[in-house]
Amino acid sequence: MKDKIVFITGASSGIGKGCARKFASKGSDLILNARNVNALEALKIELESEYDIHIYLLPFDVCDREAIKTSLMSLPEKWRKIDVLINNAGLVIGMDKEHEGKLDEWDIVIDTNIKGLLAVTRLIVPGMVECGKGHIINIGSIAGEGAYPGGSVYCATKAAVKALSDGLRIDLVDTPLRVTNIKPGMVETNFSVIRFRGDKQTADRFYEGIHALSGDDIAETVYFAASAPAHVQIAEVLLMPTNQATSTISYKGNKK
Repeated sequence: MKDKIVFITGASSGIGKGCARKFASKGSDLILNARNVNALEALKIELESEYDIHIYLLPFDVCDREAIKTSLMSLPEKWRKIDVLINNAGLVIGMDKEHEGKLDEWDIVIDTNIKGLLAVTRLIVPGMVECGKGHIINIGSIAGEGAYPGGSVYCATKAAVKALSDGLRIDLVDTPLRVTNIKPGMVETNFSVIRFRGDKQTADRFYEGIHALSGDDIAETVYFAASAPAHVQIAEVLLMPTNQATSTISYKGNKK
């Protein structure tokens, strides 16, 4: 992936940050997006000092369509030919039952996980088609395989990511572009702290007794898909910790 340009949304932590480190280590230049400007700037300093690469920061909220448009239009010409788009930005807030959830929180989850992914894809992929090359990697979830208690809205958004990935792959079938949906199981990142509305102790207890995946683990799989030969399209990958079988069945009898 040397001399490639990789665009990553939600790059300031977790899976996005893991992907930034992995692709930087392989010589890719990066366009990094997130809302947390300070975290992005710190990551840029870290990676540019460690690897012979260049990083361009685009801090915006993927829920803000105008900000996406303005930011992408502001890219210097040399940064506009994006080789890999990693739609990673996503979140879940709460574990409420569907008839008890908060509509405003659902709006944020849907706007980020579905509409944000769609907007970024819509604005970047035409340039890939014009260049005759590109790879779109969407970070889905095992949650898209079926609903679980307290997660119906989030599960619905990740089922949508699968449908959008499959649909885009169909729409691009007459092009050299590739589309991949990566579906992680239990990943221990700040994601769960947001799920539990900032309660880190509850988030930590969720992973007790199981060796969960890390953001770096997911990044390895993302890179594997992106570095496959041009004629190989890894359409979908479901990956879980060894002691997880489904979104609702896991064994937590082992210490980390």
